[in-house]
Amino acid sequence: MPRITVTSDAQTVITTFETSPGQCQDLLDALQSAYAEFISKRPGFIAAALHVNDAQTRIANYSQWERREDFLAMLRSGEMRERNRALNSFCRSFEPVLYDVAATY
Repeated sequence: MPRITVTSDAQTVITTFETSPGQCQDLLDALQSAYAEFISKRPGFIAAALHVNDAQTRIANYSQWERREDFLAMLRSGEMRERNRALNSFCRSFEPVLYDVAATY
């Protein structure tokens, strides 16, 4: 389960994918496959969630990792680089951004 607290040492990553209604489900399927088959099994993985907007033009991905280095090691792996090339074919752009929790309510 996600740990969303100011005192958590977990690394939060939020990625926004820009896509089209015709490609949204393909992108969502590819992301779900990546999490089920690879990402969730990587060292340091805590949890993740995928969100789709009503227009099916954006997918937001929220993930948490034990350490920044764990996320970066997964991202730099050969398998994830190959999967990212496939993900890129279903969207106009995507960018993972690393965050620290500043406040919770």
